[in-house]
Amino acid sequence: MSGYVLLKVLISAILVAAVSEISKRFPGIGALIASLPLISILAMIWLWRDTGDTARIADHSAATFWYVLPSLPMFLVLPFLLRSGLHFFVALPAVIALTVVLYALMTVALLRFGIKL
Repeated sequence: MSGYVLLKVLISAILVAAVSEISKRFPGIGALIASLPLISILAMIWLWRDTGDTARIADHSAATFWYVLPSLPMFLVLPFLLRSGLHFFVALPAVIALTVVLYALMTVALLRFGIKL
């Protein structure tokens, strides 16, 4: 693995670890940071650095917008399931499955409008 790839992995991992650690002490602030599109921004920076292709970055950004929408229900359904007494390791796969189904439905729906992700 090249030094550049290791740098990308290290920066990305630090971000995830930081959100996790901050969330232990301050759940609201951790959630705020997690809700920021930091990973998307990093991906666009890496993509720009690797390709310099603005059309590819524009496509990536637009597709990210459409993929965010079907992931949003997960953040409402997971707390509902947990507060209803469902074990975390049962609730998590359930909301992941829900999100996968919603991704598929979004992809099919967008194709009907001529939008290919």
